[in-house]
Amino acid sequence: MGFSPIINEVFKLWWIIPVLLVITIIKASWFKGVLGEASVQVLARIRLPSETYHAIHNVTLPTQDGTTQIDHIFVSRFGIFVIETKNMKGWIFGGDDQAQWTQIIFKKSVKFQNPLRQNYKHVRALEFVLDVPPETIHSVVVFVGESTFKTPMPTNVARGGDYVSYIKSFCELVLSELEVQHVVSQIKSARLEPSRVARRQHVGLLKARDDPSVERKCPNCGSRMVLRTAKRGANAGNQFWGCSAYPKCRVIQNVT
Repeated sequence: MGFSPIINEVFKLWWIIPVLLVITIIKASWFKGVLGEASVQVLARIRLPSETYHAIHNVTLPTQDGTTQIDHIFVSRFGIFVIETKNMKGWIFGGDDQAQWTQIIFKKSVKFQNPLRQNYKHVRALEFVLDVPPETIHSVVVFVGESTFKTPMPTNVARGGDYVSYIKSFCELVLSELEVQHVVSQIKSARLEPSRVARRQHVGLLKARDDPSVERKCPNCGSRMVLRTAKRGANAGNQFWGCSAYPKCRVIQNVT
């Protein structure tokens, strides 16, 4: 018996390989992140006039302890809006003062860093680059995907297109048109050139931060960060990174 019939049957099923590849990509966390950021960009083009809100996407800025990556920045005369996107599904539980939020899908519960605290570092990095009053920079977190908030959320945490309404709620002019153009120019000058190399470098630095043997610096004052253990409160027994300049500097970071 020859192998021709078998080979013919195999070739008839060639389409399974690309289908499996597509499914694998769709389920990948990096693809979900890209998809979430793209949805924010598309909605912004439709609902935020480009002549008023100047969009800058995928901004990687150098920091004292490496780099930080900002998903989206919208610069306008009404303020500067720093957007962190989360493509998640399920029930979302969290609060402004909680270090970690919770995602529940059926009976599976997953903890993740409070995205407002994550975006705080982005805001501080931008403050360092720009010569504008800190109160003109606003942190915004956008959840995309099939998620539902199960606890009251701060006004700057939104689902889907609700983030546009939040941005448009700022009606007071705080920057002149000349200042807006200057801010856009400063951001573009300070950012690292978008490339695969810059992306790999940023990911590598993130992995290094997760390694307790790697020395890290405080993003606020540049002092050495020290691994400590909470002695009281809801987080008693949990480890965290604290600035060695405490109590002068009170910056803390989660141990991930």
